[in-house]
Amino acid sequence: MIKPKRLKQSSKIAIISPSNGLPFLFPDIYELGLKNLREIIGLDIVEMPTARMSPDELYKNPKLRADDINNAFADDSIDGIITSIGGYESVRILQYLNTDMTIKNPKFIMGFSDATTFLTYLNYMGMVTFYGPSVMAGFAQLKSLPLQFTEHIKTVLFSNDYPYSYAPYTEWTNGYKDWSNRDTLGECTEFYSNEKGWVFLQGNKTVEGRLWGGCIEVLEFMKSTAYWPDKDFWNDRILFFETSEEKPLPNQVGYMLRNYGIQGVLNKVKGIIFGRPKDYSNKEKEELNSIILRIVKDEFNASEIPIVVDMDFGHTDPKVILPLGCMMRLNPEANECTLLESPFM
Repeated sequence: MIKPKRLKQSSKIAIISPSNGLPFLFPDIYELGLKNLREIIGLDIVEMPTARMSPDELYKNPKLRADDINNAFADDSIDGIITSIGGYESVRILQYLNTDMTIKNPKFIMGFSDATTFLTYLNYMGMVTFYGPSVMAGFAQLKSLPLQFTEHIKTVLFSNDYPYSYAPYTEWTNGYKDWSNRDTLGECTEFYSNEKGWVFLQGNKTVEGRLWGGCIEVLEFMKSTAYWPDKDFWNDRILFFETSEEKPLPNQVGYMLRNYGIQGVLNKVKGIIFGRPKDYSNKEKEELNSIILRIVKDEFNASEIPIVVDMDFGHTDPKVILPLGCMMRLNPEANECTLLESPFM
């Protein structure tokens, strides 16, 4: 895989809005995220031209959004890129990305949710990309989330200590308090204890594979397009999926997962990881887990591959950072998920 240069304190990070203009609508939470990136994480920030554009302007100009990504990769003074927030139609920018130039100038690029489109596509083109917090969803809440979250971010971005074993966060939350209320700006909704951590639904052998995935609903936008991986891509991958704030029903997630089985993907990959589903009740989680197991194990006879559920990434907080394209080890007996290599050169 083509890897970016490692970040350091004072690295210059470009902020982009490739999906939705929420910084325009909620400037206070956006500013708080930028402040935390500077003061807590220690990064230098440069805002790209579309970062604060209105939702209407961004929607009408997918090429401008792509230009921000292209220009950030072309600018030697910029060390990395982080999205402001997600959205729902960044798939429209893919046709305007200069992938040849991007791959020749690899840089750290991170987001989640709708950023799944360009993160998976750039990874398909050969570059390591990062599934993790955005400015408004994750970084803006740093002071309200466990210190373990800040430590995780700094370890992944700045250290070179690998293999790296992921650890479940001590507590988690489904979301944030009203972004328009300055009195609670950056605060989260109710926290829940994370005593159980993640769970292996099946698997008794340790496996290793390259990470690839994102928001399972967003990936649906890409199937059967030129940006979807070919049939040989799936060998030896560890897939990771998570669900959005739109909260698809357990059986709807099953429909999406079944398609991977029909493509032959489930019989090629080494393992599957599901993030904790946002706003699901315990009963809904149990139903989802049952559906996942039935599809993978019973419908497609992939009974040997490990399946991990309730991992800390996606639309609940705090989130771990998952580098697409890097080797991950899943050890069901020890209940361990380990990143085997540095995502940076």
